[in-house]
Amino acid sequence: MIKRTLYFSSPSYLSLKDAQLVIKLPEVEKNNELSQSFKNDAVRTVPIEDIGIVVLDNKQITITHGLLNALIDNNVAVISCGSNGLPTGLVLPLCCNTLQSERFTDQINCSLPLKKQLWQQTIQAKISNQAALLKKIRPSVVVSNMQKWVNDVKSGDSMNLEGRAAAYYWKNIFADNPNFLRDRDGDTPNNLLNYGYAILRAIVARALVSSGMLPTLGIHHHNRYNAYCLADDIMEPYRPYVDELVISIMEKYRDTHELTKEIKIELLGIATRDVVINGQQSPLLVGVSTTTASLYRCFVGDQRKISYPIM
Repeated sequence: MIKRTLYFSSPSYLSLKDAQLVIKLPEVEKNNELSQSFKNDAVRTVPIEDIGIVVLDNKQITITHGLLNALIDNNVAVISCGSNGLPTGLVLPLCCNTLQSERFTDQINCSLPLKKQLWQQTIQAKISNQAALLKKIRPSVVVSNMQKWVNDVKSGDSMNLEGRAAAYYWKNIFADNPNFLRDRDGDTPNNLLNYGYAILRAIVARALVSSGMLPTLGIHHHNRYNAYCLADDIMEPYRPYVDELVISIMEKYRDTHELTKEIKIELLGIATRDVVINGQQSPLLVGVSTTTASLYRCFVGDQRKISYPIM
């Protein structure tokens, strides 16, 4: 069963009762003119076991420690958003796999040559998906060069074909906006991409922890201040799915300069986008778990290739 994504953008009281997330509205609870039966009818509940992601996007949200513990115990990614509405924090369990210590050791002992081979596969999958999306969205754009780059990627991507492909991809994918530059602080649709990638990052980090690995220890990304280097690595081939979603949102909404509640809800739909891995179709939230499980099998030598989605 696909896990649910819950988005809270207005003042709310969130608590736990009988393994259920209980949602109450402050304006209802504090209104003494309302009957108790009306207040009871206004309460909403969601089974904890049905939840995969919770997004908290309002400063007036109150969440109990008991609920937070229950969410963590069920490997729910709890995302906190800042004043700008963008995700700024992520809560994940410290222990989510019965063989965690053993898997940490296998991950830490991964050799440098293997890391370079896994990064090669990752970049090949990313460029391949970028080329597929570009061909789908901009049929007149040549992608044979990108398809060639996929085959030319060497161990560790020593020739930085990821960068070359990215420059070509971003130049063409938003051709309707000739002044577009991919910049975290740039104009729209950068704001949509930033939000979508942040949600994707949380999904990948959640799957890595579920698979018994440390999201901090990357196969390529390394930054002493980044707690999610491995998530940043593994999410690369999934980025085009966010790009595709952003393009569909831009076609639907005339103005995307502001990340409205409606647009954020659309972007949270990335978790349920269909992906195909090893010929099997599944929601992205499930597909990412397939990818992280295969990554661990590569670490222990049971598998030689990461299972990435093909667009």
